[in-house]
Amino acid sequence: MLQATFQKYTLQFKQPSGTSRGILRTKDSWFIFLQDTNNPTITGIGECGLLRGLSADDVPDYEAKVAEVCQTINKHDYWLSEGLRTFPSIHFGLEIALKDLANQGSKILFPSDFTQKEMPIPINGLIWMGAKQFMFDQIKTKLAAGFDCIKLKIGAIDFDAELGLLKYIRQQFSAKEIEIRVDANGAFSPSTALEKLKKLADFELHSIEQPIKQGQLQEMAILCEKTPLPIALDEELIGAFTSEKKRIIIETIQPQYLIFKPSFIGGYSGTQEWIDLCKEFDTPWWMTSALESNIGLNAIAQWTAILDNSMPQGLGTGQLYTNNIASPLMVENGCIYYKNRKEWDLMGLLDNRD
Repeated sequence: MLQATFQKYTLQFKQPSGTSRGILRTKDSWFIFLQDTNNPTITGIGECGLLRGLSADDVPDYEAKVAEVCQTINKHDYWLSEGLRTFPSIHFGLEIALKDLANQGSKILFPSDFTQKEMPIPINGLIWMGAKQFMFDQIKTKLAAGFDCIKLKIGAIDFDAELGLLKYIRQQFSAKEIEIRVDANGAFSPSTALEKLKKLADFELHSIEQPIKQGQLQEMAILCEKTPLPIALDEELIGAFTSEKKRIIIETIQPQYLIFKPSFIGGYSGTQEWIDLCKEFDTPWWMTSALESNIGLNAIAQWTAILDNSMPQGLGTGQLYTNNIASPLMVENGCIYYKNRKEWDLMGLLDNRD
């Protein structure tokens, strides 16, 4: 028999972080703690990571659903098959907790060269929106830290100023030296997006994420057909709970790339459905976190390590918080590592459970 409890945990950003949807200062997660009554000394921990205003399961009864899952934890097969279809982040948190419990609470969910031999995963360096000088400073810091792939959030400041930032980078580093991804988070309008993409393409960018808001399938399909710059979809995948809806999205839009955030799209099983479609449609993809703590980031990174995808991933968010859970995850020279000589520090979580 299993028993489960949960705890809400509010992550604090080291500095306010800007996107086209506003400024992020805190981020809530709910941790599920899972034990087998036959061996209560071992605890599996999973993270249900929510982003307000963006996650499909950002609903008023979210915590009540976490509580219901914990109270009926021995129905976990039902929860993972049907019961949490519209709660993708809780689905992922339960998957993580069960996987961790099955592996003796070790946090080694998918043994690989990443966890056993400290084999690195290349990642992109994330540049947050803000004043021009603030973004300049972030870019310089990332380049000095050894990143050869950076991702800029755009769409919040003046577009010409953003073009100036890209010009600054390209004056110093060619496309062969630094790969640049940009993320508009749906900030462009369908009527002006193509013209903006043409201007952005002058800087030999790798791709642009979600140039217009999700849910405009025909408009996005036209953009993907005409764009001079590869388009990657991430928000577009949110809320596609069925395999039929997923197929419609990829068939209709035919994007150049897909980006997977497991907390948004149903964890391992929901993401695997998308990966299978990408194989069918020959669509490249990469993985990224959705600002989870190190518990969720670890679960994503370890899975990514066994999926044989050599592209830089979006897994560098563990350094954003003042109160993250200390872990073996480390970012060095533009890569994320699992330093197995370092230990997890879970006492703050385990001592304050409900």
